[in-house]
Amino acid sequence: MCVAAFAGGAFGAMIGALHSFIFAGFVIIVGEAVNVSGRTIAGLDATAGDPAALGAVGLTSNIGFGALFGPHIAFAGGVAATAYAAKKGYIDTGWGYHEGKNIFWCASCHRLDVLAVGGAFGVGGYLLTYALAQVSAPVDPIAASIVVSAAAHRAILGYSIFGSPHGDGFLDVSPFEREELIATDGGEGAPEQRLAVEPWIPWHYQWTGVLVLGLVAGALAGYVFHRSGSPFLAFGISAASIMILNDGLDDDFADFSITPPLTHHMTLCGSAGVLAFSGVAIAEATPATVAAAVPLWQALVVGAVFGAIAALIGELAERLVYAHGDTHWDPPATAIAATTLLIAILGTVGVFPGGGYIPTL
Repeated sequence: MCVAAFAGGAFGAMIGALHSFIFAGFVIIVGEAVNVSGRTIAGLDATAGDPAALGAVGLTSNIGFGALFGPHIAFAGGVAATAYAAKKGYIDTGWGYHEGKNIFWCASCHRLDVLAVGGAFGVGGYLLTYALAQVSAPVDPIAASIVVSAAAHRAILGYSIFGSPHGDGFLDVSPFEREELIATDGGEGAPEQRLAVEPWIPWHYQWTGVLVLGLVAGALAGYVFHRSGSPFLAFGISAASIMILNDGLDDDFADFSITPPLTHHMTLCGSAGVLAFSGVAIAEATPATVAAAVPLWQALVVGAVFGAIAALIGELAERLVYAHGDTHWDPPATAIAATTLLIAILGTVGVFPGGGYIPTL
């Protein structure tokens, strides 16, 4: 698996970190559709939902969350490769943000050292995720691995871990609104100036808007889980929808022509919250078992609550670890890790019947 993980990380560097994540979204949609069909449509092979079969859990976990497109491998590897390439001066797109954050960038196969960095971090992501799963850590292991990988690539490559705020502390994004510029440090190919504060998503960083988006996305995720029995389908849809972002990117990341919301942390946590609240085991989750355990209105409310929690944590993470830094530290992964830890705690203390797909303490 380490060889496969190295290849997956290198592949993420080749096609670009963000593009690998979009592919993961499409694979997860297909995988979860197969799983739902295998569990609910009479006449299909009953093993379609078996993790050992090429059904939803098998396809989702082995491909979408596996060595090929797993975010802890391909995405994290691509992110680290981009940070390395920016440090070496290989990227000079002048896209407005620090080049180390340009996860649209593709290394292709022209820089073997960049691919090697992607592969190395892919292996690291696989090993850490495997270790967290083996010890039943009360957190989403993939999200936690992405967070650790981000901190690691900053430390190893010589970037500041958190960066330096240029307003009134880390939470202040007003310098971005004033379009204040600062000199760029490091990376021979980096632009001479960059924005003083670089929000993760320039068009939705206001607290109220983020809260409303989280409520809406979380409620929809609760609905999708209630009707499908899949806690990952809404996440896959959100991840795949990021392809719209590519159509809106011109030359400047702060000036998109199309501004879609990014909601995968909200939808995953919304579904995960409803799964834990229902008390239904993930292997037994079907529309019938979920509907028997929790009425639709409760699924909508719980989904909305956890979608909002993830949205607010994601925005907090964006301001603490992304906006003032030089590379991509993923706010959604940070939000998923924190929110799933909260779900595990609620399951441990008895507020929820269990932790859903997250182990309890």
